[in-house]
Amino acid sequence: MNPTPSECPFIPIAKPQLGEEEKAAVMAVLDSGMLAQGQRVAEFEARFAEMCGVRHAVAVASGTAALWLALLAHGIGPGDEVITTPFSFIASSNCALFVGARPVFVDIEPDTCLIDASAIEAKITERTRAILPVHLYGQPCDMSAVMEIAGRHNLVVIEDACQAHGATFEGQSVGSFGTGCFSFYPTKNMTTGEGGIVTTNDDAVAERLRLLRNHGQSQRYRHDILGYHFRTTEIQAAIGLIQLGKLSTWNEQRVANAHYLSERLQGVQVPVVRPNRRHVFHQYTIRVPGDRRQALQDHLTKQGIGTAIHYPCPIHRQPVYQSLGYNDVLPQAETASRQVLSLPIYPALSTSDLDRIVMAVNSFAAPA
Repeated sequence: MNPTPSECPFIPIAKPQLGEEEKAAVMAVLDSGMLAQGQRVAEFEARFAEMCGVRHAVAVASGTAALWLALLAHGIGPGDEVITTPFSFIASSNCALFVGARPVFVDIEPDTCLIDASAIEAKITERTRAILPVHLYGQPCDMSAVMEIAGRHNLVVIEDACQAHGATFEGQSVGSFGTGCFSFYPTKNMTTGEGGIVTTNDDAVAERLRLLRNHGQSQRYRHDILGYHFRTTEIQAAIGLIQLGKLSTWNEQRVANAHYLSERLQGVQVPVVRPNRRHVFHQYTIRVPGDRRQALQDHLTKQGIGTAIHYPCPIHRQPVYQSLGYNDVLPQAETASRQVLSLPIYPALSTSDLDRIVMAVNSFAAPA
């Protein structure tokens, strides 16, 4: 007799992969007594830069800090405009506000939920300084189009790759086209507990990032510019070094899990992956036709399967942006916010877990 859903273990939407190697690495740091930013951070930066194929990686306190400092390092500030997507976690546009700039939103592609590169140029004004594409859910944006537009208009490109560790566009790693920003939040494809990193091939930008993250210090107690306390720790770097060694294998498992689900799910729109892109499936996000998402989410909860909505409200419709006078009409982002639903995709899922997800979704009476 098969177990009922109530007898099966709950499948969470995400599950950080932390094991004995990470524990041992943390204990080694604690035993050393050297906890603040040091040699492990430097090693982690070098290894991450190598993975992305760039000259520099600068570790910081979070993905939000990475975006914030990247904008500052490029001199973006009051009066400037930053073109970005309305369909993302709010940090991607908030960081423009942090530096005094104005986010300018471009609608998304209806099938991938990525920024519609073909609509970017129409939003460029004399105040535009940067394009900030978001590699949402782990799939790269159309970086050929983004870089061509940026080059033609002399704009900075800051990639929000916070969900896309190890993703590639036409064989090139995200984070290596412009200035890349990554997050190591616990649910990401790899984690350091909290933390972030900025990648760049620009020596001057890298040097400014190092000053900005550490109170503007070029040497101890010499403060050349106004800076912040956005450093990372030896503990975080120790975890990150272990996780980085596992990232490729984990990403392959995420891709395999996604393929398994996409071949079997019925009654929903499975993720669309563009050619020549390596989607690393930080999230496996389906679209639910009609107004049935809440009913499907409730059904899956009863079946012991965790879900999440990424994201239920586009950024331009958030109260804080409404209070700033945003009244954009961005129909694709608004439609997506009513339809998207993320299913579990993490590497530790077993085949039986995946089969439970498939059976639960397919047993739901989705409209034709």
